[in-house]
Amino acid sequence: MKSSAQNKIRSISYAKYGYYFILPFFIVYFIFQLVPLINTFKLSLYGNAKNEALFVGLENFRILLFGGATKPEIAQHENVFRVFGNTLILWFGNFIPQLALSLLLAVWFTDLNLKIKGKTFFKIVMYLPNIVTAASVAALFLMLFSKTEYGPINSWLMSMGLDEPIDFIRDKWVSRIVIMFAQTWMWFGNTMIMLMAAIMGISPSLFEAADIDGANSRQVFLKITLPLLRPMVVYTMITSMIGGLQMWDIPYLYKEGTTTNRATETIAVYIYNHFHQIPHNYGFSAAASVILFFITSILGSICFAMNVDKDAQKRKKQIKEAKKLQKLQSKSAFGGF
Repeated sequence: MKSSAQNKIRSISYAKYGYYFILPFFIVYFIFQLVPLINTFKLSLYGNAKNEALFVGLENFRILLFGGATKPEIAQHENVFRVFGNTLILWFGNFIPQLALSLLLAVWFTDLNLKIKGKTFFKIVMYLPNIVTAASVAALFLMLFSKTEYGPINSWLMSMGLDEPIDFIRDKWVSRIVIMFAQTWMWFGNTMIMLMAAIMGISPSLFEAADIDGANSRQVFLKITLPLLRPMVVYTMITSMIGGLQMWDIPYLYKEGTTTNRATETIAVYIYNHFHQIPHNYGFSAAASVILFFITSILGSICFAMNVDKDAQKRKKQIKEAKKLQKLQSKSAFGGF
């Protein structure tokens, strides 16, 4: 007769092997991400005095956010708000058309009723700009939009009747529009592929039911496709927001000579210039990085909250309240007994 110990089912946990597999990621993250982040927080508390590090506490944050009494402090305060404004303008200007174009193409390419020939070819061609490095894209647009009459775009416009060549590099809004277009052209293919994957993950029975009920394409898109794409759209918005706030390569390289275009200077370009250019000001660049970190965290949390299922939260809250009420009733019944 078997003992009770022998009757027990032995359970083997393989969880530790999973931790072994993800351990290299945490090691790399700690060395190349967490340590520099902590060092940036530390560096933001220091200033420069005769090329020597001087502990100033939160003074760098006060100057950047609220300004000061001296002209250099006022200039730093105005500059940091100017570059944050440039960053938001450039991000919104490329994200909105990028999302609209990607969503339109994703719906077209996944619609079985549309017999588009060469879908695979078009998908590859539209994704190719994402493979090209940002430096190459900046060099390409810098050559295409050269301000001289021999630049390809200016040469074409002058052949169409334009009197003088347009300064696509130094003009405030023209240079911004070129960078927005470059960012959209570079990333819309990647966004399109992700949205296509999300659409193909929707159950075909929903589209079949809508077709049987007589729904047109606009109704199917607004009532079925778009609501079910919300998690992917929010994910795209979060990743695009993080990349947009850290936009550096194209705005920095799209210029002539060494002078940065003030209309296209982003917060990342501001941080780079203060860190590398003479006189070096590591404290201001680190403080601006910390401010950018908190802004990104706040905006990311807001976007994440937009993706929360309110109905599921409500049901979870109701279940929790029901369990709490049941527990109180059981306690009162036991006390009465």
